[in-house]
Amino acid sequence: MTVAPGCTVLLGGARSGKSDLAVRLGRAWAGAVHVVVTAEPLDDDMAARIARHRADRPAEWRLTEAPVALEEGLAGAADGALAIVDCLTLWVANLMGAGLDDAEVLARASAFAAVAVSRSGPTIVVTNEVGMGIHPDTDLGRRFRDLLGRVNACVIARAHRALLLVAGRAVVLVDPIKELS
Repeated sequence: MTVAPGCTVLLGGARSGKSDLAVRLGRAWAGAVHVVVTAEPLDDDMAARIARHRADRPAEWRLTEAPVALEEGLAGAADGALAIVDCLTLWVANLMGAGLDDAEVLARASAFAAVAVSRSGPTIVVTNEVGMGIHPDTDLGRRFRDLLGRVNACVIARAHRALLLVAGRAVVLVDPIKELS
């Protein structure tokens, strides 16, 4: 397995294998690996999830915690290092929790995507697809689902490739306009 240059987005549902694939790609990389995480241990469940993810990663990988300042966290990755960003889902939730409106979140997503695609080393971005499940019954749930979908589309539009993960298997996502032109 080789890591492709450029920005790759790994999109999928919960426990679909996104983070596992990102770690496998990092292990296959011959150079330095820099992980940029957005999760905060706000409760026992999240603390346990963070601990599991840390245990899956080699100790020598550099780690930056960037729950809100994701663009800056990624910009701090060394030239040529493979960067793993895990994940846009929690980042969007964190930005919403910080009171940013949708336009501000989308502007931040565009700025993040610009950093991700301009790096000299590969960038692997992990995010959830939350629009394929049940219809949220709260305004906040619907806003989150819709906003994350728009953020994912914004980042994927700039990325070099995107993979949809289901049960540990990946499907390459293509731009239908480019594909049909």
